[in-house]
Amino acid sequence: MPIYEFACKNCNNKFEELCKQGTQQIPCPKCGSKETIRLLSAFGFAVSGNTGSTGSSGCGGCSGGHCSSCH
Repeated sequence: MPIYEFACKNCNNKFEELCKQGTQQIPCPKCGSKETIRLLSAFGFAVSGNTGSTGSSGCGGCSGGHCSSCH
C-alpha cells in the first residue's frame, strides 16, 4: 500500500498515512475531523545511464557532489 500525505482543513495538521490506492480522505489523527484532503506528494526517483552531469563525486548523476546513488 502506498503512503499518502493529507492535510486537515480543521486544524491544519499535515500527516502521512499508509492506505489503499485511490483513498482521497481519512480522519485527522490529531483532531479527528473528517475534513481532510489528500495532497500532491513530491517523490524522489533515480535516473539510470549517463545524464551528462559532471558532479564532483564521480557517479555522473550528482549536482553539487552528493546524491543517494554514490553517498
